[in-house]
Amino acid sequence: MRILGVSALYHDSASALVEDGRIVAAAQNERFTRKKHDARFPERAIAYCLAEAGCSLGDIDFVVFYDKPFLKFERLLETYLSFAPKGFTSFKTAIPVWLKEKLFQKDLLRREFKAFAANFDWMNRLLFAEHHLSHAASAFFPSPFQEAAVLTMDGVGEWTTTSFAMGSGNRLEIHKEIHFPHSLGLLYSAFTYYIGFKVNSGEYKVMGLAPYGTPRYAQLILDKIVDVKDDGSFWLDQSYFDYCTGLTMTNDRFAALFGQPTRQPETELLTQFHMDIAASVQAVTEHIVLKLARSIRRESGAKNLCLAGGVALNCVANGKVLKEGIFENIWIQPAAGDAGGALGAALAGYHIHRGQPRTAHGHKDAMQGSYLGPAWSQMDIERRLSDAGAKFTVLSDAELIDTAAQALAEEKALGWMQGRMEFGPRALGGRSILADPRSPTMQKLLNLKVKYRESFRPFAPSVQREDVADWFELDSDSPYMLLVAPVQAALRRPMTADEEALFGIDKLNVPRSTIPAVTHVDYSARVQTVHADTNPRYHALIAAFKAQTGCGVVVNTSFNIRGEPIVCTPEEAFRCFMGSEIEALAVGNCFLRKEDQDPTLKLDYRDDFELD
Repeated sequence: MRILGVSALYHDSASALVEDGRIVAAAQNERFTRKKHDARFPERAIAYCLAEAGCSLGDIDFVVFYDKPFLKFERLLETYLSFAPKGFTSFKTAIPVWLKEKLFQKDLLRREFKAFAANFDWMNRLLFAEHHLSHAASAFFPSPFQEAAVLTMDGVGEWTTTSFAMGSGNRLEIHKEIHFPHSLGLLYSAFTYYIGFKVNSGEYKVMGLAPYGTPRYAQLILDKIVDVKDDGSFWLDQSYFDYCTGLTMTNDRFAALFGQPTRQPETELLTQFHMDIAASVQAVTEHIVLKLARSIRRESGAKNLCLAGGVALNCVANGKVLKEGIFENIWIQPAAGDAGGALGAALAGYHIHRGQPRTAHGHKDAMQGSYLGPAWSQMDIERRLSDAGAKFTVLSDAELIDTAAQALAEEKALGWMQGRMEFGPRALGGRSILADPRSPTMQKLLNLKVKYRESFRPFAPSVQREDVADWFELDSDSPYMLLVAPVQAALRRPMTADEEALFGIDKLNVPRSTIPAVTHVDYSARVQTVHADTNPRYHALIAAFKAQTGCGVVVNTSFNIRGEPIVCTPEEAFRCFMGSEIEALAVGNCFLRKEDQDPTLKLDYRDDFELD
C-alpha cells in the first residue's frame, strides 16, 4: 500500500511517500524551487517522491493532506466575530483569499493533482488529517517506541496550538488540547517580531541570541502576558497582541510594557536589551515546556516522550527536558515543523485510517537518519559539474576521506554534499558546510564570510555517537541536532575577570573551550551524533579528522548562504561554493579546490534570496 502525504498553502510545503509502512521519500518543496519556506502546492516535491518510489500518482492508494481547511475557516470567522469591529482591515484582506482558495481547498488540491493523474478517484482517495494529529503521527509512528506520550506544540493548526496524545502500537489518540489564541509558538513568534526578525523564519535566531542576554524580563512576561498553570496549560492576555485580527504580531501596549519600540529589521543594531528580551522569552518557553512534560508524565505514567510541532525545534528546551530526567527516553521528529506534517499525514493514513500494523525497533527509529531526499550517481555528478564549468579530481573513497579531513585540519571551510538530502531544517552531513572546531575565529568567519549572516548565530558540532560522552555532557543519541548539552567540564576554558565583565556580542570572541567554534557563551552546544549505519561516509570523515588532529568533532552548518534553501543538486553546491568563501568542496567522489576554478565563474548571488 502506497500513501502520499502533502503539506502546503501555509509555509514549508512538502511531500512524503510511505509504502507498506516504510518511509520511501520525503522532501520540502523549497529545495527544488529555491524559494525558502515555499508555501505553494509542492508539485516538485511530489514529483520527486513518486520518482523515488518508481510509481505514478495512479499507483497511490491514498493522498492525505496535513490539516482540515474547513476547521481553519471556522477559526478565522469565529476569531473575527469575537473581536469585531476590531480587525476589519485584516478581515477584509483575508476573507477574499479564503473564499477564493482555502475554503474550497479540496477542489484546489484536486485541480493541482490533475497534472499527475486526471482520472484519480479524488472523492474516495483524498483524505484530510487534523493538523496536530499529523504532527503527533510524525512524532510517534517513526519513533523507536512501542508506547509513548506525544507532545505537539506550534503556532496554530486548525484550532489546536498544543496537544497531548498517547501512542501504542498502531494506535494514536489525542487526550488534551490547548486552543487558539493561546499558543506557545505564537508567543515565541511575537517576540521574534518584536526583536526585528522574520516570523516563521527567525525564531531560531532568538534562541541563538538568548545566551548573550539575561532573562531579566521573564517574570514580567509571566506576570503580565502569560498565565501558566501547574499542569503547564497557559493563557495569553490578548490585549498585548495583534495576531488575532491585525496585520502584526504585537501592538503598542506590548512595546510599552518593555519600554522600547519594535526593532526595525536589518536597520538597527541589536542591543543588550534585545538579547535580554530573547533570553527572557526563551526562559519562559523552557518553563512552560518543562511544566507540560512533568504534567504529562504524572498523568500518563509513560516512560517515553515524542515531540513535534515547530516549538519542538527549540533544542535548548528539548535539552532541558532530557536533563531533568522527566522521561526515560525522548525522541523528536527531525522535520518537526509543518513540512513534517506531510510525513505525519501519510503515516496517519496508513496506521490510523487503514489500521495497518507498525513495528517499533526499541532503539532505532524509522527515519533512516532523515536522509530521505534525492541523491545523484557518481556519473551524474561528474556530468553536472563538468557542464557547470567546475574543475575537479575524482578520488577513491579512502582518498576522498583523507583529502577532506586534511582540508578541515588546514582550517578550510569544506562544502560536503554526499548521498541523499536531509528532510527537515537541519543539515546532518548530507548537505553541510564543515570546518575545524578548534579555531577560535571559525564561528565569526563562517557567519560573516561564508554564510553572510549575523555573527552571533551558533554552529553545531558533529561527533561520532561512540565518542559523544567524551566531548559533551550527553550519553544518548542526538542524530537530528535537536538536543543542546554542555561541553564537558574538562574541555572548558575558565573566563578571566575582564572576560566575565563583557556584555552581549563582545562575549562572542572569547574562546570558551578547546572546541570554541561550537561552544556557545553558556558552554553549551547543539549536538549531532553521527551513526555509522545511517551515514557511514560522514562517520568515516570525522574518524579521519580525529586521526589527523586528535579532535573527534567537526563544525557542521547547512550548505547554503543566508536566505537560500539548503542546496539540493551538484550544480547548486558548485554555485554556492563559487558564490561564497568556501575553500574546498566534496560532491560524491569529486573534490574541488577554489584556487583551481575559473575565476570568471566566481559570483555574488546574495541578492538572489530574501533575507531570513
